[in-house]
Amino acid sequence: MHREFGLPLDGFLHTHCPDAYRGTRPGESEAAFVDRLAADLEALIMAEGPDTIAAFIAEPINAGGGIVVPPKGYFAAIEAVLRRHDILVLGDEVVCGFGRTGNWFGCQTVGMKPDMVALAKGITSSYFPMSAVLLGRPIRDALSEMNKGGELFGHGLTNSGHPVGAAIALETLNIYHEMDVVPHVRRMGSRLRAGLEQIARDSRIVGQVRGEGLMIGVELVADPATRQAFDPALKVGAMFDALAIENGLIIRAMGDTIGFCPPLIIDEAGVDEALDLFGRTLFSAEAKLAEKRPSA
Repeated sequence: MHREFGLPLDGFLHTHCPDAYRGTRPGESEAAFVDRLAADLEALIMAEGPDTIAAFIAEPINAGGGIVVPPKGYFAAIEAVLRRHDILVLGDEVVCGFGRTGNWFGCQTVGMKPDMVALAKGITSSYFPMSAVLLGRPIRDALSEMNKGGELFGHGLTNSGHPVGAAIALETLNIYHEMDVVPHVRRMGSRLRAGLEQIARDSRIVGQVRGEGLMIGVELVADPATRQAFDPALKVGAMFDALAIENGLIIRAMGDTIGFCPPLIIDEAGVDEALDLFGRTLFSAEAKLAEKRPSA
């Protein structure tokens, strides 16, 4: 993605990913890991200059990066640093929003308190391309003050406020409420995760099952005991994806993490079928990998 879009762009700093599975040091607790990440963020801010930093941007749960769920207390610790330096917190709810994580918004799931929120995807259930930005009252009031003389806020897109998109979004939200989507996602997510964890117990290559609601990742590793990753040359995730397609299962491989983000309307039978197909695919992948290992 960096290659295709000319990234990374100047002016963006990157702090550590809150991936406790990969990021903790030997003997380091998750709480100590969070403290270290907060301290490292503060050091980065001070080195750059707090007055030059506009905002901190994050997904509540890192979706495309492997469905990485931050440790408990992460956002509280990070936001304490940001508030000290008057830096805004921007939440990317494009994937996590509208029930996906078992709450209406991912920020509720992880305890994030953003000043602005970006929304898309679930706002229309993707039946129509639409996105939105929610502003906290202090930002809204600041914009009003800047334009109190009647000037037009100079920002917009060709299709802003599109009536078809707005109508579809309103009907989508009505349907979410009618189907009681959040409790449904919690029930199906619990069933899916429990099934994946059961399968993982019989596997030699599953390192971790993680996620929230109907957003779950299964990380495949060469050695679960040491968390040793597979050699990238093996392209284990891509191999698993191909095997899954052969079995009639659509997943998303993010490196060697297998992502599950099924439709929110999935029922018990659908979850059980996905688990059955995942199990078949996993043990086929294990057999193929065993063939590639050098003999003793």
